[in-house]
Amino acid sequence: MTALSFDDPEPQLWSRVSGGDAEAFGELFDTYRDRVYAQALRHTRTMHDAEDITALVFLEAWRNRPRVRIVDGSPLPWLLVTTNNVARNHARTQRRHQRAMARVSPERDHPDFSSEVDAHLDGAARREAVRLAFTRLSPKDQDVVSLCILEGLPLAQAATALGVPTGTVKSRLSRAKSRLLELTTALTDTQSIPGGAK
Repeated sequence: MTALSFDDPEPQLWSRVSGGDAEAFGELFDTYRDRVYAQALRHTRTMHDAEDITALVFLEAWRNRPRVRIVDGSPLPWLLVTTNNVARNHARTQRRHQRAMARVSPERDHPDFSSEVDAHLDGAARREAVRLAFTRLSPKDQDVVSLCILEGLPLAQAATALGVPTGTVKSRLSRAKSRLLELTTALTDTQSIPGGAK
């Protein structure tokens, strides 16, 4: 069977999914899992968290089938925007957990090697700077960068996915590019990357 891609949409597949066909949903998952996972990984430094986010995105896709916004026969733009939203919620939950744990007195200090492992897995400091810069963009800027830069969607398709005029996407994209460059440069210059090179 030919895999569904955004460049070669198969509207019948989404029609089957929206009708509750679990097998069709499995095909959809196989087709878009890697792209959703890559988007989730841009928000988080750990593969485990990216896997959790990916699972939640597809759960949301299944639960909200009737409300998924399809662009040119594909649910990919909706999946990417949903990935951004789920990742932001995940980050808020983690921050609340960290604050709660900080109020609990530790029994003993143990060396934590997770940042070294993450740094090794994630690669060079520049990549980490770009990832951190992306997470510091506003939600609207993250969405437009995800759709237009990372996935290469035309402005009109991104506008349809986001429910805004094309001109709005164009201005947001211009602002987001400038902000991303500014943040990445600042992070690289100051070498303030957790777990990165000092």
